[in-house]
Amino acid sequence: MALEDKKIFVAGASGLAGTSIIQHILDNYPFTRIKGTYLSTQPFLKDQRIEFVQADLRNKADCRLAMRGCDLAVMAAANTGGARAAYDQPQLQVTDNLVMDANLLEACYVEKVTRIIFISSASVYQEFEGHIKENQLDWNQDPHPVYFGVGWVKRTIEKLCQFWHDKFGQEIVVLRAANIYGPYAKFDPGQSNFIPALIRKAIDRMEPFEVWGNPDVTRDVIFASDFAKAVCLFLAKGDVKFDIYNLGTGKAVTVGDVVGQVLKCAGHVPKNIIYSDNEPTTIQFRVLDCGKMKNAVGWTPATSLAKGLYSTTEWWINNKSWWKK
Repeated sequence: MALEDKKIFVAGASGLAGTSIIQHILDNYPFTRIKGTYLSTQPFLKDQRIEFVQADLRNKADCRLAMRGCDLAVMAAANTGGARAAYDQPQLQVTDNLVMDANLLEACYVEKVTRIIFISSASVYQEFEGHIKENQLDWNQDPHPVYFGVGWVKRTIEKLCQFWHDKFGQEIVVLRAANIYGPYAKFDPGQSNFIPALIRKAIDRMEPFEVWGNPDVTRDVIFASDFAKAVCLFLAKGDVKFDIYNLGTGKAVTVGDVVGQVLKCAGHVPKNIIYSDNEPTTIQFRVLDCGKMKNAVGWTPATSLAKGLYSTTEWWINNKSWWKK
């Protein structure tokens, strides 16, 4: 399926995921138009091919009006946060996300948008140590307790995606994303994922340098531009009618690796680094097995951890005076 001459709907146009997807489309598909939604934070990208719509996706009418006239859709709107936010205020990632995604799926059907990408999350998986494949999700086990609420929301929407495909023929690709990082992320340490939180602390010259969890905690992290390219490859892959894929690098990265690289990028040499086990942590080792995705679209990540962290750190240095998230 060619993306040229298509109009692509992007929910969450001012978020990290939505912004990276829109930027990739602008850079690589010169005849593709975009319709993006936002609620309160104004979008940052400017181009004559983008139509931005302020919409409350918790409202059915807003969803349908925003979706109107589009050929394809990416469901990237979400109330997100890291382990701290999931631990302190888990309810914020539950009701709104459930309502928004359910409304968007119905709006796609009503407005005859047949190809949809739903950005799910690795939070759907149960407690599992190691490289996990899509078919290893055990529906009889709950997600990790920290992600119990948001994990079940994502699981529920995945099942709704299957419902709309099975009953009405909607073409839906579910992408279970790893930790996405890059420019336009949330940098508030109380709300962000661990990478932007560490970058902010490093640029602020925190002393002693405090890290939540321990240095051996292992994750799969993906740079925003690599994530966006994979999403667009699946948008264009016409032979997939419904399927679920992990979306990450498939590479193990420890918190200690990230801390060392971030401090190097920021030029910060703290006298003491404290790894705090009192702060919220989740699973010790989890990496997504992304073989199925790579076989489907021939995608491999182009950005090394060092390069991605450097780019993100530079962006924060240059934009922290106005960036409020």
